[in-house]
Amino acid sequence: MAPSPKKNHRRGGVSLDESRPTTFPMSIGQLARAFGLARSTLLYYDTIGILRPSERSGANYRRYTQEDHHKLELICMYRQIGLSMASIGEILRAPQSTARGILEKRLIDLAGEIAKLREQQQVIIRMLADSSLRDRIPFMDKEGWITLLRAAGLDDDGMDKWHQEFERFSPRLHQEFLEGLGITDSEIEKIREWSRR
Repeated sequence: MAPSPKKNHRRGGVSLDESRPTTFPMSIGQLARAFGLARSTLLYYDTIGILRPSERSGANYRRYTQEDHHKLELICMYRQIGLSMASIGEILRAPQSTARGILEKRLIDLAGEIAKLREQQQVIIRMLADSSLRDRIPFMDKEGWITLLRAAGLDDDGMDKWHQEFERFSPRLHQEFLEGLGITDSEIEKIREWSRR
């Protein structure tokens, strides 16, 4: 099973009052309100099989147990990090090793998405021909990074050493870092090549 979420976190985009007592079983309306979700969302989760109520009342109404409540916490946590419903269903049905694999893949995908977004930022700044925009967004380009390293007292040899250690420590992170600075692919290749010497 997947890792347990921490208490006092946001579920369904709404902060919950943890001091309110929760009694089980809960109706679909009570569970939806507890998580700040629409009742239709829980009906959808039931339809696709990722959260079916553990109990039914005498009148055949859905009744959710504490275990169902915990399962919905996990679903909301996984939705918050951008997993698809198919991936969430797979995690909930599979052993821990599967969950780890899916989460690692999502982490890698996020790194790629972040790099693409940074690249889009740089293109927009170039299109607008307004370098002052760099001061208004959290953005670091190659020139800014070099300025920062020089201000920290690194000369060319020190910067070379920094790249060599970064490449030795984590080649993949080094690649992603350089991409995030807006450096061209050919220049990144050259930097990483001499960093490996």
